[in-house]
Amino acid sequence: MKAFFEAIQFLFEEILFLPMNLFREWELTNWWGANIINWIFIVICCYWTVYWTKQLNLHKKNNEDNQDTTAHSFLK
Repeated sequence: MKAFFEAIQFLFEEILFLPMNLFREWELTNWWGANIINWIFIVICCYWTVYWTKQLNLHKKNNEDNQDTTAHSFLK
């Protein structure tokens, strides 16, 4: 049973986290390279935020946006 858990440890520490170890080593020499994953996620989130706001404006212009200011009936 001990070998099973050591195999799981080896899988995660030596194989699956290998890219993260590479980024950690890059941190002191190349900040942009070490944070490339973060920048990719930031660009993706910015793109979809702009897309979402354009879709909201499109629905608002077509009067498809049904806004009810009261969330519950007891607030009326």
